[in-house]
Amino acid sequence: MPTLSSPAAHHIPASGIARLTQFGLIEVSGEEAATFLHGQLTNEIKTLAESHACLAGYCSPKGRLLATMLVWKNAGTVLLQTPLELQEMLQKRLQMYIMRSKVKLANISAHRVVLGILGTKTLAYITEWFPVPPTSFYESVSNQHGTLIRLPDSDGIARYQWLAEKEWAEQIWSALSANIPTLTEQIWALSDIHAGIPHVTLATQEKFVPQMINYELIGGVNFKKGCYPGQEIVARTHYLGKQKRRMVLSHIDSINVTSATEVFTADDPGQPCGMVVNAARNPAGGSDCLIEIKTEFYNQVTVQLGSGEQCQWLAMPYPLPVELTDDQPAS
Repeated sequence: MPTLSSPAAHHIPASGIARLTQFGLIEVSGEEAATFLHGQLTNEIKTLAESHACLAGYCSPKGRLLATMLVWKNAGTVLLQTPLELQEMLQKRLQMYIMRSKVKLANISAHRVVLGILGTKTLAYITEWFPVPPTSFYESVSNQHGTLIRLPDSDGIARYQWLAEKEWAEQIWSALSANIPTLTEQIWALSDIHAGIPHVTLATQEKFVPQMINYELIGGVNFKKGCYPGQEIVARTHYLGKQKRRMVLSHIDSINVTSATEVFTADDPGQPCGMVVNAARNPAGGSDCLIEIKTEFYNQVTVQLGSGEQCQWLAMPYPLPVELTDDQPAS
């Protein structure tokens, strides 16, 4: 059985701020914007309040994820935040289905700045612009300074995202960075991984149905909202029996781990038993990863890269279903 490691051994910084240029932004406007997206995405969009954001996925007709995203409303528009490498694809595909709907799509990535905020100490510097910051996960606050969204914690560290107009963000960045440690995009990616939040990438498009990367466990799928591309398959997977593949957290003593890297059991090195969803270098060495794996192998056999480095399982930040065996790491 593989050794279980403590996430404390693979921590992220307790505070800091990062510019998150790895994300692209699509603005969806028009009186039918929410209704249109409601019929395209895996989550409830029509009744989404402006005071909350949500995760959502965009699936192929076969129920495989083409993109994952953070969604929120502001001033009558809907904002979609997805990995930058998928932004153009997602926008073009959504555009195909607008037809006569009163909806417009715009790439606003060049006009906005996304800032990632780690720690309540860092948040204290932001209250000048957001005197009453959001407190519950995915709660959002919008004003003339942009939108601040509370994200799930990472190793007990509070996380927030601030979306601001680029010109204004550039003006205050020097003042912020003079008082707050600046972090790299890799550190923010590491915090997402330790929060158990996956991102579909170009390399992993159409590799996973939402449940394979725990998307319904973290609020990214609504099974009561009605039809969307792939909905029948996603619903069938949910209602018929146990899920045979799930996403788990791991540390690997290698820096050569990327999305779509396959993993194998030591007993069968020729047949993949899982795939890396996301990976980021850990400052302490090696890489921390979210790995999609066959549930029969998790915590039961040695799982490793093709080059031999073993997966050291870490405790997930949220409860996992019993299908992953009764002796899974405590959440």
